[in-house]
Amino acid sequence: MKIAIIGQSTFGEAVLKAIAERGDDQVAGVFCPPDREGRPADPIKTAAQELGVPVFQFKRMRNQEAIDQFKALAPDLCVMAYVTDIVPMNMIDFPPQGTIQYHPSLLPRHRGPSAINWAIISGELETGLTIFWPDDGLDTGPILLQKSVAIGPDDTVGSLYFNQLFPMGVDAIMESIDLVRSGRALKIPQDESQATYESWCGADDAQIDWSKPAQQVYNLVRGCNPQPGAHTSHGVERLKIFDCEPRSAEQGVTPGAVVSVGDDGFEVATARGNLLVKRVQPPGSKKIPAAEYAAASGLNEGDVLGV
Repeated sequence: MKIAIIGQSTFGEAVLKAIAERGDDQVAGVFCPPDREGRPADPIKTAAQELGVPVFQFKRMRNQEAIDQFKALAPDLCVMAYVTDIVPMNMIDFPPQGTIQYHPSLLPRHRGPSAINWAIISGELETGLTIFWPDDGLDTGPILLQKSVAIGPDDTVGSLYFNQLFPMGVDAIMESIDLVRSGRALKIPQDESQATYESWCGADDAQIDWSKPAQQVYNLVRGCNPQPGAHTSHGVERLKIFDCEPRSAEQGVTPGAVVSVGDDGFEVATARGNLLVKRVQPPGSKKIPAAEYAAASGLNEGDVLGV
């Protein structure tokens, strides 16, 4: 088949390379976001140029110029591999074999752009990926195939994505292309009674509430690692928290209070249990060990965070 890819980043690059290396299909063109001044070219663009695949960059895929260029390629199938722009239906519906898209959750659970974040923040033990046929809704189209993975007790967004959902996603797209080519690709309607949607996980969502149990705070921290970074305050300064560890502790301590400072970091009280903070990021700084931050900032036992 002749395939058009709409995508970006290292995931889009991996999908492009997988299709090219296998050699069963021709990549007619790659559509990715425009270059940004002062930043390296997107990995999928670099890979496409090395492979001799035409690259097209439009600020908005809804622009008529982008639609016309897409149709001029006459693709049999479109593959959407990490897409953050809105792709219009007259582009999605144009290829005779349709368009397939990767999403990092078990749809219809966790529709939306921060699916991995919200699965971890919610304390779920399982998630997965879905290859589906996009329609005019947001992650609402029929399902082609799904793969599930366990969420480990210490998984972060970064570990879950790069260790599991990224490589499995590339393999799932390749499997889906084979199913489309052979005429065996399914179109299973999503169960709307099970649907959930969350928007971007942003700074407001990442604010730590120390009055919650330690496990819930821990889920928030790892569900915001590496982005957007869970945060609290120390005095007037916002402090992002990354690596940490829940610990059991006696009740009765003010939530947010620093109960100890040591070589391995500092321990903070929650409504139930404590959290050992191991790595933080102060404003204008790189990520540093929590013990180093405590020494430099004067953080001491008895200080209260988040007030």
